[in-house]
Amino acid sequence: MKVLVIGAGNMGSGFVKQLRAAGHQVSVTARDAAKAQAVAQQYGAKAVSTAGAADGVDAIVVATPYEQAAEALRSVGKLDGKPVIDITNPLTADYMGLTVGHNTSAAEQIAQAVPGAEVVKGFNTVFAQVLAEGAKLNGQKVTVFVASDSERAKQTARALAESMGFDVIDVGGLKNARYLEPVAGLNIYLGYGAGLGTSIAPTWIRKN
Repeated sequence: MKVLVIGAGNMGSGFVKQLRAAGHQVSVTARDAAKAQAVAQQYGAKAVSTAGAADGVDAIVVATPYEQAAEALRSVGKLDGKPVIDITNPLTADYMGLTVGHNTSAAEQIAQAVPGAEVVKGFNTVFAQVLAEGAKLNGQKVTVFVASDSERAKQTARALAESMGFDVIDVGGLKNARYLEPVAGLNIYLGYGAGLGTSIAPTWIRKN
């Protein structure tokens, strides 16, 4: 697929690395153009300017902080019918809490801000360090949970995740991002607050 990654931080660069390794055609844009260029060169992707970056791509990964996501998406061009994978978490400044929750979610807020896009929540429970190293921990596939009101967007996110080696669980409509974002908050607490480290990832055990 042709995938645009918005953001060149730890998560953005992890996506560029793994998507390119899976054989996808990847472009990357960021507020810091030099950083986007460096990430693109490192992994064989293409750095592009922000304006019009969404043109011709099959999917968009928004890998910015939650507070910047809506503006970043609006800046890349027309999003009507585009699957947008929202990986953000609405974290407090100390990373130990959420600023949005209970009766809405970051994903729902982003969907309202860019109404033409087909937003799917995904990858928000995966640490950047895990993404960068690959889709397995201790020989077990890491789980990616996807939530969206668009079946096409979910299938796109699933296809990308599975191509990178992840297991995927469909958790229903976009409103269920209200549950996924607190799961990510718990994971961050365990990884950093409780000192368990970032080599952890939530998963569900299923019978074969």
